[in-house]
Amino acid sequence: MKLQKHANHISIVIPVYECKTTLSELYIRLKQTISGLTEDFEIIMVNDASPDGAWETIVELANKDNRVKGINFSRNFGQHYAITAGLDKCCGDWIIVMDCDLQDQPEEIIKLYNKALEGFDVVFGRRVNRQDKFLKRLFSRIFYKVFDYLTDNSSDSTVSNFGIYSNQVIYNYLKFTEKIRLFPLLIKWQGFKIGYINIEHLKRKSSKSSYSFFKLLNLSINVIISQTNKPLRFSIKFGFLISILSSICLGYLVLRKLYLDIPLGWTSIMVSLFFIGGLIFANLGLIGLYIGKMYDEMKNRPLYIIKNIIGEFKDKSDAKIPQ
Repeated sequence: MKLQKHANHISIVIPVYECKTTLSELYIRLKQTISGLTEDFEIIMVNDASPDGAWETIVELANKDNRVKGINFSRNFGQHYAITAGLDKCCGDWIIVMDCDLQDQPEEIIKLYNKALEGFDVVFGRRVNRQDKFLKRLFSRIFYKVFDYLTDNSSDSTVSNFGIYSNQVIYNYLKFTEKIRLFPLLIKWQGFKIGYINIEHLKRKSSKSSYSFFKLLNLSINVIISQTNKPLRFSIKFGFLISILSSICLGYLVLRKLYLDIPLGWTSIMVSLFFIGGLIFANLGLIGLYIGKMYDEMKNRPLYIIKNIIGEFKDKSDAKIPQ
């Protein structure tokens, strides 16, 4: 399908949180890199209510260069919502999504872009030597192993948001309305032609990552629940297994009483009650998680709220694919 001529050739979408000290360097390196490919580009920085005053830096950059645009959230909504906000506003033939902490190097965009021109709709950067902390890398590998098992999927823990995407891919991504949004997952789900290229991943220059262990754990649970109902099927199978084992145990205790005159005793009964009660509460909690996510989706609240913007955003209709 032939795309329309868009307002920009390349759009760079950057979610911003606690990276005030890196934004100026990021802008300079982006400008130098992208200018070698095209002068027709825009840089969209989405401030996810960063507490370090990052918005003021974004405004300063936007006032200096009209190719820099800024979106300021009313509160912290999360990285993937910030990405969505930037994608809602961008108007490029090719869209690049990257982090603001300079772990994703702007110079690697040239490799992504050249790979995309080989005929790929999506090119992900593979962080072969991740410079994150050991526990974060370990947690990422465990999450993808569990996620792939529960969803019958095949994921790559070295892949993150950093990549280049055709306008057609982003146009279809914006049709997704669910609240739980893991950007690479929804991109892969679409089925477009995907390429991969190894990139150099650096240590974080700014403050520590905003993703604490418990935030990562909560995100992982939400993503798994939003993508599969396999845990519910496991709970059903496990319930049947416990029922069978309980029946066998009960039969054994009855036979001991009848033939050996050994009293049943209250200990075994109480242990069984507590065990079964714990399973019931666990299953109810699991079901409650799914019902809670359904409730969140049914409220149909907006994904994010914009407090203010800086820069002139072009007509988004120019970037739509003709029907």
